[in-house]
This record gives sequence, structure tokens and C-alpha cells, in this order.
Amino acid sequence: MVALCSETVLQANIHLRLAIPGDISVLQALIAASVRGLQAQDYTPAQIEGALKTVFGVDSQLIADGTYLVAEAVPSGSESHEPEYDGAASLIAGCGGWSKRKTLYGGDRWTGREDELLDPLHDAAKIRAFFIHPAWARQGIGGMILEACESAARAAGFTRYEMGATLTGAKLFGVKGYVAVKPISIPLMNGEVLPVIHMEKRVSGTPLDSDTRRFRRV
Repeated sequence: MVALCSETVLQANIHLRLAIPGDISVLQALIAASVRGLQAQDYTPAQIEGALKTVFGVDSQLIADGTYLVAEAVPSGSESHEPEYDGAASLIAGCGGWSKRKTLYGGDRWTGREDELLDPLHDAAKIRAFFIHPAWARQGIGGMILEACESAARAAGFTRYEMGATLTGAKLFGVKGYVAVKPISIPLMNGEVLPVIHMEKRVSGTPLDSDTRRFRRV
């Protein structure tokens, strides 16, 4: 079984694959560790705990749509029974996805979901639910997942991407060409409010021919 990344990390190779329902329990733990470990500089403890109970979490629709990726770290030197990776010896270091549906942010428990399909000719693909384990922060994993998601959305015909970025995530996305459109205030069940930023990026160039179907399910 794939495990959550541990506190001590050895050198490893990173592989992306599609998330599956069997990953959900591990992803839930990853999300909690990521939010508490990496967002404390931007949000209060009350905001963090409220967000984990209200809006942050696994979006099973993304998994069902085949547009949610996990980054697995396979320790260097581990044996593999297949050319790409074994999976059993790997650790989930991060996750993130894109969506062809209207929901801008929020996991399964978020009440403001809109699952209607988007029109690639007029709508922006949604970049969704990026979380990196603190032990793997600032090692390029978020950028790797983002590039794969943008490529897949672009191949599906989208010419714009948008997201509801946390104050923490906005730092990465700003470097990757996203610009702030407007602030958003998300009401939390504990009475707190979570400020996030609506960000957008426009595609340039010729559409790519790759998509997330190239990532195999395991």
C-alpha cells in the first residue's frame, strides 16, 4: 500500500500517476499535514482548523474524472517489478489536479460545489486542490504537478486556467505566471473566514497533445 511521506526523506525519484479511490485515506492525512505544516505563516490556527473541517479535503469527483494526480517518491535503490515504478515501496509526497467542472475550490464536504461541466471554448479549466507534504516542500513537486495539469487541460481544449489559491499557494502560482483577479473570503463553520485569491493564467501557443490519460492507474 502507498503510504504518506514520512518526516525523514531519503533521495528519491518522483513519479506522477492518477489518484484512485484507494488513495483517499492517505490523501486526507497528507492534506491535514500540508495545511498545518505549511500554511501557518499565512493563516491563524483557528482559520486552519476551520478550513480543514469546511473546505479543504479530497474531491472525489476529480478522482472519478481522472484529473487528479499524486506525486509518489520512490526511494533510490528500491527494486521495481515494472519499468516505471513498483508503487508498493513509494510514498505520496504531494497531490493536485485540474477540473473540467465549475467548482473553483473545495473538497467533498464543501457545500458550494458546482459540478456542471465547463465549455473549453468559453470557460477556464480549474486548477484544484494542490497540497505538498511539508517534508517535500520547495523541491519542485508542486511545479511538476502543475505543469502536468496545465498540459492536460490544454490538450482538452482549454485556453485559460483559474484557481482559488490560498495565500500560501499564491506564491508558487504567481511565479508560474498566474495573476490575481480578485480576493475571495470563504466562510468557515467555526465562524472564521479564510481569505484566498482568485488567480488566472492564459494559455499561449499551440495546444499540446498530452493529457492525464498517459498517467496509469495502479
